[in-house]
Amino acid sequence: MKIVNIDTRLVTVAVSIAVVLYPSVSVSAEAKVRSVAEVTNATTQLNQLIEHALTQDSSRKQYFAQSQAMRETGVASATLMDPKLKVGFGGLPVDSFEFDEDPMTNISVGLMQQFERGSSLDLQQKKANQQADGAAFQVETREREVANNITQLWLELGYQQTAYAILQENRTLMKEMERFIQTNYSIGKSEAQDLLNAQLQVTKLDEKLQANAQMQRRIITQLSEWLGSDWLNANQSVRAINQLDWSTLDQLVNTDTTKHYQQLLQHPMVKMADVSISANQTQVELAEESYSPQFGVEVMYAYRQAENMRGEPASDLVSAYLTMDIPLFTGNRQDKNLASAQYQVGAAKSQKDTLLAQMNAKVNALLVDRSNLEQRLERYQSTLLPQASARIKAVERGYQNNTAQFNDVITATTDELAIQLEQQRLTTDLNIVNSNLAALLGGFDYQVDKPQLDEIEE
Repeated sequence: MKIVNIDTRLVTVAVSIAVVLYPSVSVSAEAKVRSVAEVTNATTQLNQLIEHALTQDSSRKQYFAQSQAMRETGVASATLMDPKLKVGFGGLPVDSFEFDEDPMTNISVGLMQQFERGSSLDLQQKKANQQADGAAFQVETREREVANNITQLWLELGYQQTAYAILQENRTLMKEMERFIQTNYSIGKSEAQDLLNAQLQVTKLDEKLQANAQMQRRIITQLSEWLGSDWLNANQSVRAINQLDWSTLDQLVNTDTTKHYQQLLQHPMVKMADVSISANQTQVELAEESYSPQFGVEVMYAYRQAENMRGEPASDLVSAYLTMDIPLFTGNRQDKNLASAQYQVGAAKSQKDTLLAQMNAKVNALLVDRSNLEQRLERYQSTLLPQASARIKAVERGYQNNTAQFNDVITATTDELAIQLEQQRLTTDLNIVNSNLAALLGGFDYQVDKPQLDEIEE
């Protein structure tokens, strides 16, 4: 049976919980300004981390090096084959093996040069440069991927830290309530089950705090994948928040249409698809050049030691040849290669269409999530949190007037804590959705130079 005349200090603590833990929905203008400044500073700090990560990212350097390698290969492929040197002898009599016995015997030196068909060399360099452009776009794709991953981890870390602060505040006040109940229990003004419930709630909050701290440390460790182990050693604790400034993204998002192809055309993966189409079209031109004849030139100089029939030294000989292969039977080679190249162009165009359709669907799905999360957050702010706060006050009055049990106080407190954490979770999810949209539409604000490669040893 519960004592009606409870200690007034306990009531004071219960009221404190309602005032401190569950603030009013209305926020002062000064607090809003501080919140905007905090979000802006956090966004700047995050962009600096992203720029640091991209500067030392080995994958960016890999793609950039591959791009440069393709350009160098293009220069090599656009160069004529090296001439061939031909040295030998001819007309040597087998009975004596003398070079000065028969006038037909000669020692010859010659050069041979093969030329490519039509404009094949220029087209090969053009194709190599196009492929190099595609590899360069992989650098930008990697940048967006890294920025998105780091941003999402940052937001998750911000959520965990915000949740930790809420849990810590609840634990502090619940611990204070436990002490008051224990004092009242020692003088017979509180029941044992109330004390046990308060102690249980404190222990459960301790468990949640430890799990939260573990998750925070795990996320910081995950950030070291891009920021490096040195950064991890120097930053054992990182202060993050679960809200960012998305003003750049807001300028790119158009919610009045479901067709976002104009913005998506600027995505590096779509540009890579365009480059693939261009490279395959160049391959068609190369296949068409295979119908052109291929020429070669050969020049020979023959030195003779024997005398002619008049007893005079035999004259040296010079020979010149022009070779040409004529593509007469094109049915199983040139025609098939040309058809194959044309099919590849069609396949590349279809691949681009599929990519755009997939990315457009992702943008629309993210915009649906964004709209619904904003509506849900508005409901939490305007309805759920005020209702939970009002419920807390009502339960406190009921407990004070002996019409409610202490379990009701615990239940109301737990429910409001859950609502607060759910609100922060929705805020985090909304910012993660914005991060995914920024990766698709180019809404990040980081600035980074092109990768720097180590000097190649000669």
